Parts: sequence; structure tokens; C-alpha cells
Amino acid sequence: MVSERPRLVPARAPTESVTLVDSNVLLDVFTEDPAWSSWSGTALAASRDAGVLVINPIVYAEISIRFDRIEDVDAAVPAADFLREDLPYSAGFLAGKAYVRYRRQGGTKTSPLADFYIGAHAAVCGYRLLTRDGARYRTYFPKLNVVAPDTRYRQASTR
Repeated sequence: MVSERPRLVPARAPTESVTLVDSNVLLDVFTEDPAWSSWSGTALAASRDAGVLVINPIVYAEISIRFDRIEDVDAAVPAADFLREDLPYSAGFLAGKAYVRYRRQGGTKTSPLADFYIGAHAAVCGYRLLTRDGARYRTYFPKLNVVAPDTRYRQASTR
């Protein structure tokens, strides 16, 4: 079996990081959420300053519910600021394994959660994950570098 390691991220300095941005962070900013927009906006800006921001089709789908037209979504997450990557097949495999663990621990959802795909994408590509839901991601992806409100922002971390 050929090992799949999609790398659509352009060449970057060794100190630059790549951060997959979870939809909850973007929605906090778009909706000016009174509880979270400040943290999310600051963390998003810091991640952008540190390197490359990435979204995938699942994040795109989740944020699209706040917009009436695709052009408005594209304007909110412009390709110049957010690299768009497809979900790697290896991430699908890892998401399935996380889902099995979730079910064995008593989870009741009957299909894999979007968060499993998002976390798996970041994990297999070696990206950091910017999210408000750090606990869930750390439970199912313990090696994933998660930037969340319950952790300090780590600029010089692994990808």
C-alpha cells in the first residue's frame, strides 16, 4: 500500500507552522459570538502570523450554513488566507478508528462525527489544530498539537 501524504501547503520557512482551523473558531469570528469571538479572533491572528492556515471541505461545509451564497463563504475564507485541502484517505481511516473508540466508550452517534475527520486530517498531516473543543480532540487524537482556550498558544510547535 502506498503511503499517502498529501502536501498542498506551499514551501515555507522551517519555523512556520501549519494550522488546520476548526469551524467553531471561524463561526465565533463571523457571528461575533460574545463569549468566544475575542479568543477565537486573537488565536486565529496568531496562527496566521505563525504560518499557514488550512481548511478542508468539512470545515467549509460547517461554516457555509451562516451564508446564503457560496461567493459570501469564499469571501469570508479567501483562498489567499486559507489554503483549501482535500481530506486525505489516511485521515478517513484514522477518523474511522476514532469513531470505533468513541462507540466503544458509549458514544451514541451512528456515523462518524465531523470532528473525527477534522482531527484526523490535522493528525495525519502533522498540522496543529485551532479549535475551541480541545478536550474532544485530545481524547481521540492524543498526539495532536491542539491550540484551544484551555492551552497556551504555542508558536514554535511542530507544524
